[in-house]
Amino acid sequence: MRFRYVCSDCGREYVTDKIMYLCPECEKENDGSSFPKGNLIVELSYDVLEKARNKEHVTPEDFYPYEVRHQDAFPIGVTPLIRPERIEGASNLYFKLDSQLISGSFKDRASYLVGEQAKAIGEKKIALASTGNAGAAMSAVGAALGLDIVLFVPETAPINKLMQSVLYGAHVVPVKGSYDDAFALSIEYTRRYGGINRNTAYNPMTIEGKKSISIELFEQMGRKVPDAVYVPVGDGCIIAGVAKGFMDLKKAGLIDRLPRLIASQSTKSDAISRALKYGDYSPISAKTRADSISVDLPANGRMAVRYIKECQGWSVEVDDDEIISAELELCSKAGVLAEPAASCAYAAFKKDREHALSILGEDAVTVVLLTGTGFKDMKVFDGRVSLPDSIENSIDALAGLEF
Repeated sequence: MRFRYVCSDCGREYVTDKIMYLCPECEKENDGSSFPKGNLIVELSYDVLEKARNKEHVTPEDFYPYEVRHQDAFPIGVTPLIRPERIEGASNLYFKLDSQLISGSFKDRASYLVGEQAKAIGEKKIALASTGNAGAAMSAVGAALGLDIVLFVPETAPINKLMQSVLYGAHVVPVKGSYDDAFALSIEYTRRYGGINRNTAYNPMTIEGKKSISIELFEQMGRKVPDAVYVPVGDGCIIAGVAKGFMDLKKAGLIDRLPRLIASQSTKSDAISRALKYGDYSPISAKTRADSISVDLPANGRMAVRYIKECQGWSVEVDDDEIISAELELCSKAGVLAEPAASCAYAAFKKDREHALSILGEDAVTVVLLTGTGFKDMKVFDGRVSLPDSIENSIDALAGLEF
């Protein structure tokens, strides 16, 4: 076995080659009144980590719990790491552009590994809930690997994201309700009709897929890690995946420290920030325009809080106006069109800059994860940006233009 499962809450260990989702003991405590318990950590075997330690260069495949066989059909990474020239006061700032993955978002990482999980056990059907990105990613993987995808979405999800999944051939099921409603319905579907459930955090392989970004960063930065990473946070799965990747590198003896992870949240969807700062694990009513991180009850909230603390990180909250302003600034000063959820990480970096430098020092190297492309949600610019009026087809008409 390349791995075993360990409960993030109670520490029970499970050695099995069967699909597991949550710790069966801790799951019994979940009643919807607080963040779910029982998320499973995938602990790699000593042999896997030792093999990675002895390689001159490592890839995410060296740290996956499954041996992957379909990289050519759906390659993951390496996404660009850019150093913006026109962002003032940020000489050691980098943007990691996961918007350049095949479906346009970071969610390809988790979806690809769940696809490999399905292939490894001979399963054909995968079900999940999504506000758009995870569904589009899983649908793209399904199309590439020949898997049937059943996707439950809140009916209010951005149409561009839903159309992606339809075009990829998924069975899209709009639900009258929130993401959390779609999440619960997708789990019940799997229990009743079979298949693998890909839901974020519920399936621990989603964390394992997402950790690939940290392995990439390690190699892209000359086999070093940054001082801080700003991560957009909703359900806590992305930041847990980022942390897990760095933790696996440390266990393999390839790094000697973990970067600080900064949870970037909307003030209108700040459940994990509240848990981190005040120990409040109760659900909220999330209403942020950054739909990908709009979560009432974070499915991976407890693990996320644990990992942020272990990385000596913190959280930053920004309002929706700050998020959209950051999105526009990324366009005009870095040439990057990122969706609102991704732009939240840059907004948090801007707001937190002085505080972070006071802790990390003026020479701190910082990475902001830009997790999805803005082409998926152009409606967010309604009322903020408009096309100019047409001019007459005449050279004389140019005289009145100012630029």
